[in-house]
Amino acid sequence: MDLLHFSKMHGIGNDFMVVDLVTQAGSFSAETIARLADRNTGVGFDQLLLIQPPSSPEADFDYRIFNCDGSESAQCGNGARCVAKYIYDKRLSPKPSLLLRTQSGQLRTRRLSSAAFEVNLGPPGLSPDAVDFAAEAPPDGAAFTAHLDSKGTYPFGIADLGNPHAVIMLNHPGTSVSTPFNLSAVDVMSLATEFTQRYPFKAGVNVGFMSIKSATMIDLRVVERGVGETRACGSGACAAAIVGRQYANLEETVTVCLPGGELSINWQGPEADVLMSGPAERVYEGRIKIPRLLEQ
Repeated sequence: MDLLHFSKMHGIGNDFMVVDLVTQAGSFSAETIARLADRNTGVGFDQLLLIQPPSSPEADFDYRIFNCDGSESAQCGNGARCVAKYIYDKRLSPKPSLLLRTQSGQLRTRRLSSAAFEVNLGPPGLSPDAVDFAAEAPPDGAAFTAHLDSKGTYPFGIADLGNPHAVIMLNHPGTSVSTPFNLSAVDVMSLATEFTQRYPFKAGVNVGFMSIKSATMIDLRVVERGVGETRACGSGACAAAIVGRQYANLEETVTVCLPGGELSINWQGPEADVLMSGPAERVYEGRIKIPRLLEQ
């Protein structure tokens, strides 16, 4: 085979290079992934998504995620919607609902239309151990406290959705400032770096910054480990809805407004599955020559 085919896709601005390894063969090194992810000299993407034949009988496909630095991630909610759309568009399966096997377990997707998909990420992990956070849970269901020298003191919560998240609540009664900073203008990269340097998440953590607009709507920006800030983060949106429901009395269904667009998140409470729904879009088709860019 001389060429490897791929699709460039995105879920509300969180963009991906999606490669079908069911009907074609190939493998990528971390160096090649980082080169392809470069937005000036490569394809440009937040993550590379690989669709592979199922490695367990109950799954429909295996689904692997690689960050733009070449490191592997266990979960990506926006990516799961794009993978489901790719499978639907390319007729790899006729099923409206798919079971995808990821590094962290399994998730189920459901086609709502040709352009919208729901992802069931299962129940979240809510303990410090679930996110490798070396701290004891606060008493009486209180949130953790983040001391950010540059901005003040803010409550935050944690959630594991196949990958670890910490969500800082900017306009919550537990903040130490009377007027929270402007979420759209703040340098979240520097704040996330300050947070991760101060708080001991052993395997790193995705850091979300949430501003609550109402009981059913929040604004969110997310800095992903191994990627940086993305225009959208599906599992981060889920984590924010979970944290907001735990500590700020949000409703079961919340609209999460990210820089790239909106997602709908439903979580009924502890032990319940987390449901995320939103759009998936194919941008263009491409081909990669081998062996120059592809390592067998």
